[in-house]
Amino acid sequence: MGLISKFYNNMMKINKKIAISESGFVFNPTTGDSYSLNPIAAEILDMLKKDLSEDEITDALLEKYDVTASVLHRSIDEFIDTLKEMKILENE
Repeated sequence: MGLISKFYNNMMKINKKIAISESGFVFNPTTGDSYSLNPIAAEILDMLKKDLSEDEITDALLEKYDVTASVLHRSIDEFIDTLKEMKILENE
């Protein structure tokens, strides 16, 4: 099971205090930390905000980008880890 599956099984959600702009700028008012996401990371974060499933996120990105499923899964898993470390994701 990939990390994104664990993410959904643990019912983690984007921290409600996090401010996210359409341009991919993320601000955590609790810590004062801010981050700038690349366009693909911003797209994934937007899909997570919409509560899309792992399959829906993967399918959408596989249709749009020239990437193998294994590389995509690994990249999403790493991104989810990063979101957890940055405290952008929280337990529901």
